[in-house]
Amino acid sequence: MRIKATKGKQEIGTEMKDATYVEAARWDKYRGWRYVLGLMIILFAWLVVGSGASVIVAIALGGQADPSVLAPVEYYLFVMASFLPFLAGVLIAVSLVHRRHPRTLVTAQRRIDWHRVGNGFVAWFVPYCLIGGLGQYLFYPDTFSFNSDLATFALFVPLALVFTAIQTTTEELFFRGYIVQGASLIWSNRVFLAIVPAVIFTLPHLLNPEVSVGGWLTVFANYFLVPGLVWTVVSLIDGTTELAIGVHFANNIGGALLFNITGSALPSPALFTISEYHATYGALAVLVIVPVFLAIAYGVFKRDEASEPVSHSHQQGHR
Repeated sequence: MRIKATKGKQEIGTEMKDATYVEAARWDKYRGWRYVLGLMIILFAWLVVGSGASVIVAIALGGQADPSVLAPVEYYLFVMASFLPFLAGVLIAVSLVHRRHPRTLVTAQRRIDWHRVGNGFVAWFVPYCLIGGLGQYLFYPDTFSFNSDLATFALFVPLALVFTAIQTTTEELFFRGYIVQGASLIWSNRVFLAIVPAVIFTLPHLLNPEVSVGGWLTVFANYFLVPGLVWTVVSLIDGTTELAIGVHFANNIGGALLFNITGSALPSPALFTISEYHATYGALAVLVIVPVFLAIAYGVFKRDEASEPVSHSHQQGHR
C-alpha cells in the first residue's frame, strides 16, 4: 500500500502506474498557500453561498426564510441546496487554483472505476439494510411505521437519488479528497492522514439533532469512527476514494428512502419512519456493519486491474 506523497515533479512522458490519489496532491500547482486559498474558496461557497441558496429555496417553497414550515420533501431540498455551491467550490479550487483535473480527488488513474464505486454501494447497503434496518425492527418493532403516502414517496425518489448523490459525492471529494491531499503536504504519516479528515468531518455534524439524543456515543460511533475514520482508512488502503463514494451514497440514500428517524437532521418521506432514535443500538450496529462491509468489499468483490494511469507530461510548470 502506497500513500506517501511523491516529492517534486515527474519527468516529461513518465507515468506512475502505482500512484495513489494522495500522491496527486503534489501534481501541478501544489504549494501550501494554494491549499489555503482553495480551502477558503470552498468554505465560502459552502457556508456563505450555500446558506444563501438554502434561504432562497425556503422562501420559494414556503414563502419565508424559516425552514420549519416546510414539508419533508421541501425541507430536504432546502438542506440539499447548499451542496451545489459546495460542489462548485471544490471544482473551482482544484481546477483553477491547483490546475488539476477534479478526477484526481478520486483516483490517480485516467478513469474512475465506477464498478468499484458500485462495489462500495452494495457492500455497505446490504448490511445497512439487514443490520441497521431489519435488525432494529426486530428489537424495537413499536418504533416503526409504514409510510402510506406512496404518491409523495414516488415523487421523492428521483429527487433523493439525484440530490443525495450530489451531497455524498461532494463530501467525499472534500473530506476524503481535498482535505487528505492537503494534509499529506504537512505529514504523510498514515495515522495522521486518517485522523485529520475524521475530526474535520465530525465537527459540522455536531449540530445534528441526533447528537443531543445520543451524546458522545453517537458522535464517536456514527460520525468520527464511521464514516470519518473507517471510510478514510479504506480510501488510503485502496489509493482511491471510489469505495467511499459508493459507501457514503448507500448510507445516506438508505436513510432518505428506507429508514428515516423522526427528528433527524434530514427528515424525509421514507418508506419506514422510526419514531425513536436508539443511540446504543446505532453504535453497536455500525460496529457489526463495518466488518461485514469489509468482508464483502475485499472478499466477495475483487478489485479490477488498475485503469490506464495518467500521463504526467502535462504536469510541468510552477508550483
